[in-house]
Formats: sequence, C-alpha cells, structure tokens
Amino acid sequence: MDSALYANYLNILKQELVPALGCTEPIAIAYAAAKARQILGEFPESVEMFLSGNIIKNVKGVTVPNSGGLKGIDVAAVLGIVGGNADKALEVLSEVTENDIARTRELISQHVCSCSLIEGVDNLYITAKVNKGEHYASVTIEHQHTNISRIEKNGKVLLDNPYQAEAKNTVDKSKLTVKDILDFADQVRIADVQPIIDRQIKLNSAIAQEGLDNNYGAQIGKTLMHVWGKSVTTRACARAAAGSDARMGGCSMPVVINSGSGNQGMTVSLPVIVFADEWEVSHEKLCRSLVVSNLIAIHQKYYIGSLSAYCGAVSAACGAGAGITYMYGGTYQQVSLTIINTLGNVGGIVCDGAKPSCAAKIASSVDAALMAFQLSIQNKSFLPGEGIIKDDIEETIKSMGYIGRVGMRATDTEILNVMIDRADINEDC
Repeated sequence: MDSALYANYLNILKQELVPALGCTEPIAIAYAAAKARQILGEFPESVEMFLSGNIIKNVKGVTVPNSGGLKGIDVAAVLGIVGGNADKALEVLSEVTENDIARTRELISQHVCSCSLIEGVDNLYITAKVNKGEHYASVTIEHQHTNISRIEKNGKVLLDNPYQAEAKNTVDKSKLTVKDILDFADQVRIADVQPIIDRQIKLNSAIAQEGLDNNYGAQIGKTLMHVWGKSVTTRACARAAAGSDARMGGCSMPVVINSGSGNQGMTVSLPVIVFADEWEVSHEKLCRSLVVSNLIAIHQKYYIGSLSAYCGAVSAACGAGAGITYMYGGTYQQVSLTIINTLGNVGGIVCDGAKPSCAAKIASSVDAALMAFQLSIQNKSFLPGEGIIKDDIEETIKSMGYIGRVGMRATDTEILNVMIDRADINEDC
C-alpha cells in the first residue's frame, strides 16, 4: 500500500476515534461556553447561545452528563461555565461536582441563558457569548465538535480561522474507498492501530455493560436480552443499544466516538466485539476488523456530513456489518454486498435528535446489517437499478450520501419545525 495513503488512513483513525463524555452536541455547547468563560477571565452574568437547527435538535431531548439528570441547552451551557474545564475538550464536564450542579440549577432558575436559532450556517454551528457588565467574550465552533473557528473579546478578534474542509487537516477522507480500506486492514502494522482500537474496545464495552446492568432511558438493550434471549445476533444488537441507553440517559462514562458521535462509535464497534467473542477470533483479527468497521462508517459519513436528517446509526451499523463480514473471511465483493444490502434496507432512517429512542434505531440498524451480512456470505444482494443501488459500491455510497446531505435537507427543516416552537427558542432556553 502506498505510504502516503497508509499514513492518511492511520491519521483518520487517530483523529476520529477519540474519547468523549456524554452526547457530543451538548458537550460541544458546554465546551464553547467553558472556553468563552476562560477567554472572558471572570464569571459571567449571562450567556447567549446562537445555534444551528441540528444542534438544537440533538440537545433538546438528551440528558447532559454529570448534570444530575438535567436536560437542555441551558443546562449544557451553564454547567460548562460553572464546572467545565475547557482544556479537556470533549471531556469538558468530567470534573463537575455536586456544588457545580446545584449552582447550575440556581442560575437556570434565574434565566441567565438565552438561545437563538441561526439559519444559513453549517449544520454544526455553535456560538457562546458570555457577558459581564460591558465586557463579553464569544467562541464559535463549526463543522466539527471541537473546531473553534472564531474567538472574540470586547470587540477584538483573537482568532479568525474559518473551517476549510479537510485541506487544513492531516487527513483526506475523500481518499477512502472500500477496496483500499480492506487492503489497509490487511496490511496495517498492528502496533500502529492497537492503542486506538484497544481504547475503543475497553471504553465502549464498559458503557454497554453499564446500560445492561442499570435502568437507563427506555431500556432497549435490557429488553432485547430479556425477550429475544442470548443469541449472538441479539447480543450484538442489545449491547450496542444498551450503550446508547446509558449515554442518552446521562451516564458519565466516556466512549470512543466515530464521525463525531458516541452513538455511532458504539454502533460501529460493539457488534464486531460481540461476534469476535462468539467466534473466538484472535485479538489481532478483532483489531483489524474494527479498522474496517470504523473506516467504512467514516467513508459513508464523509458524503453525508456531520449532522443531517439521516440517522448516523445506519452508516455506523453498515460499518459494523462490513467489519463482521471481513472478520468472517468475506471477500471484497461480499463486504461490498453487506454495505449494499444494509443501505438498500434501512438507508434513510430519519434523525430527530439525540434522545432515548436512538437506542432503538441502533438496534434496528444493527439487525439490518446482520441480515445483510448473512445475505452477502451467500452472495445474495439487491441488484443495481433497484432503488438507490448503483452498479458500483462507491457510487452507491456516494448516492446515499447525496440523499442524506442534499435530498433530506428539507426533511431536516421540517423535523426541526415539528420538534421546536421557534418563538420559544429565541427567548429563554
């Protein structure tokens, strides 16, 4: 494999597979608010949040971690200001204390936080502006959950660094292809990826077990195990769902994300881990299979975009199915068929924000990916010309991405209209 392509793929994994504490959208709000307070240099009297519709959608119904069970934009912003550590990025709320939670409740009751919907911006857009008398500081995050593009204090611009797609980074996701992902998984030096993958295995397995052991959200994972038994298929669906049960329910345990999402990070990894345990494969084979699952998911999300009306559980489950097919010994053609069979079935499930029902969508998507795997190893698949399926796997992935990014744009707007009252969102959070 070309050394530059090898380095690119490795850097993609290093950049994408990082730990995060809690649902990444409220965490990004907390991070922006904490950073704004840090820039202001004193405790503010009020905070104004200016948010894209997708951020509002993904924060409205999810429990903020380490908040004592509280939900909402105001909770994420105020808790970030009160107890957040801006230097810890996606783990900004990891040091919150009970006193911080009590102070947050008090400030929220005083309506110190206001929110405004900002249109015509990136789907992932956050500006936190904190005020103290005549002094203020603002921090803007765009495109990625920790990508600070602008910092301003008292009218002076301290940072103006607009996001320039992948060109400004050390990675180029446009170079991802299914064939090269499989070649990379075969050839990668295990020492190069094992620390990244081992962290994903450890953290995501731990929160899945937490979700099964305790009562979070709608308890999708626990219910599946109780009703469907303990087959490998059930365990693959249930453990991924249980991780989401816990995470959407405010569990403070960190997970390793994929494509900026904890739910996607769990979906792309936990089914592969379950099948590795069932088949008793070597740890090295598990690591290589997770390389496949993670990169296939990232490959799809490159075309879909960070946030949209397209549920990321589908692309993540598709990656997991591909990783399981690879682990089984499937060929390039069979891995491609797994992707095609998944997208031809559940491609286009809508995202109506982060909340407990994400766990159910994860279970459904993983179940579809496992059916796709079973079909693919028998060389059965949906055929080109049937719906969105194209002659080539790469064209199929691009077409599904176009549907998610462009075709579902109006759907995204209407979902937001159903979820929120725009008059209310422009007042208090």
